[in-house]
Amino acid sequence: MSISTRPVSSKVLDAAIAWQLCLDGGQASEADREEFAKWYAASDEHARAWRQLGMLDQRFASTTGPARSALIRSREGVSRQMRKLGRGVAGIAIALGLTLVLGERFVPIDYWLADQRTATGEQRTIRLSDHTLIRLNTHSALDVKFDAKQRRIILQAGEIFVETGSHNDPRPFIVETDEGQMRALGTKFLVKRRDDGTLLSVLQSAVAAHPRATGNEMILHEGQQMLIQRHSLGPMVALEPGADAWLRGMLVVDNAPLKDVIAELSRYRPGYLSVAPSVADLRITGSFPLNDTDLALKALTPTLPVAIEARTHWWVTVIPSDTRETRKL
Repeated sequence: MSISTRPVSSKVLDAAIAWQLCLDGGQASEADREEFAKWYAASDEHARAWRQLGMLDQRFASTTGPARSALIRSREGVSRQMRKLGRGVAGIAIALGLTLVLGERFVPIDYWLADQRTATGEQRTIRLSDHTLIRLNTHSALDVKFDAKQRRIILQAGEIFVETGSHNDPRPFIVETDEGQMRALGTKFLVKRRDDGTLLSVLQSAVAAHPRATGNEMILHEGQQMLIQRHSLGPMVALEPGADAWLRGMLVVDNAPLKDVIAELSRYRPGYLSVAPSVADLRITGSFPLNDTDLALKALTPTLPVAIEARTHWWVTVIPSDTRETRKL
């Protein structure tokens, strides 16, 4: 039976990796194995990720040399190499010279071939030839396509801040994603790839938004944001408080559901981070450091009835504080 080539989400793949590290480490308890069985049976995507990960292991097992030795030295070594190469097992596939098709099943191959990219938890600032400044957020990737007619940035994954350079350059400055194009009108703005589209947030001046599949165009001004999809432009709304706080290394939320806060923190943290359904809808307001997610998680406990359960550094769950026998950060 062939493995399905349907892609799995990065979060599900991270969970599969975490379970493999847990079960292969020789310290898994019967309770761990029961929890894994429940996770595996919970959805077809979980089972598909596990099967694809197993196929990679079969190919990996037949390889020899320094790459294999470095990766199997220890559970922590495996994790570190995975994250050094990027989220998911596609990095291992590339390092071992496996087919690009296999890598595509986990993370789009465009991420690995991009001109600029950041790993999980990493941020980077680059300056382009026209003096435009771009800040890449965690796990982001972009290509730069400048020619005589235009300046084009193709955002393959993640999120970027753009501060355009020379305003005397006659070439339009365009940021492109699968969902559409954003044409800068002398400005500072954010572009974020999401599962449901591309979020454009204008911090200064204006940006013209254009969905890929239609001729519609709308101009957003300072303090406005919009979700762009291939066939439509979402409603224009006020900029979310703290939308650019990541530029200062912070996550700022105002009366946000705990599940949304955990989902955002998980973007900056390798491994699997989740929240128990019973506390997922609790509301919280505050500021949290993105460069120390352990500290950010600990900051939840004084104000919410939650505890932080850490099976390992790579497998952390926010649970009700009255849950017994938790291993805390």
